[in-house]
Amino acid sequence: MLLISAAVFTGVFLVVVLLLTAMGTGASQQMKQTLERLDAVLLSTTKAGDEVIDIRRQELLSTIPWLNRLLQRMDLFPRLRLLLYQADLNWTVGGLLLMSVFSWVVVGNLVYWRTHENLFSNLMGLAATMAPIFYVRYKRSMRFNSFEEKLPNALDLMVSALRAGHSLNSAIGTVAKEAGEPVAREFKKCFDEQNFGLELRNAMENLARRVPIDDVRMMVTAILIQKESGGNLAEILEKAAHIIRDRFRLKRQIRVHTAQGRLTGWILSILPVVLGLLLYLVDPENMSLLWKRPIGLKMLYAATVMTIIGGLIIRKIVRVRV
Repeated sequence: MLLISAAVFTGVFLVVVLLLTAMGTGASQQMKQTLERLDAVLLSTTKAGDEVIDIRRQELLSTIPWLNRLLQRMDLFPRLRLLLYQADLNWTVGGLLLMSVFSWVVVGNLVYWRTHENLFSNLMGLAATMAPIFYVRYKRSMRFNSFEEKLPNALDLMVSALRAGHSLNSAIGTVAKEAGEPVAREFKKCFDEQNFGLELRNAMENLARRVPIDDVRMMVTAILIQKESGGNLAEILEKAAHIIRDRFRLKRQIRVHTAQGRLTGWILSILPVVLGLLLYLVDPENMSLLWKRPIGLKMLYAATVMTIIGGLIIRKIVRVRV
């Protein structure tokens, strides 16, 4: 069973690597050219006997040295790095991958130990593999919700600073000092980027990329349009804060009205699994017929597929975009 799980994981991993390599070839070539030019500049400006100091930031993808070198050489995981940053987790990409592999092996072998079915065990192991990713996405969603809730107050701070005569960069620095987390961290990063010479447009676009929510995109768009066409930026940000507050209030009302539907979806999705485990504890012999006979396996697969489809349909119904 362990060999079968390892073979399936290796095949899936190779397919993902090939797809990511095909998508990231252009970006990798551009990055290599940029690094080569930077190395040439460093070498040309270094005299004989001087120590070469590399000012480029070295990102640690894994605490395991050989895995860190492998991931850096492949350069296939920028989305995972961004996802971990957005979730505010001190994990590495290698650690996330190792947790996924560990979940696959442990759950797959435990299920095989009870059922002795290769396909079903690998499917359960595959489902367990996504558990770390789901946890990261949950932390990311919670952080974005907190950011969305505190963003109007941050815009009010910017409006007060602008009306007091401060520049836009100084107003962003005020938010970085006075606002709470996670807003202060992202605005401080934007403030530092501008102090280090990055243009306002690029710094704002980086902010929208790190926090890809509609409210931040609206704020960034308003600031960039005002810089191009002119106008009263304080008034624009004040109206943006008012709109964001109204949107947030409306989203809370929608969550209240759709709470019953969301609860129904969770109950209908989790109830078959919990009920199956309880029935197995009460009468293991009868429940084991589901994976000991071909018709039972077909019923088990059909029930799993229908449960997933039903959960996705309920999620589509209760998910209202504002």
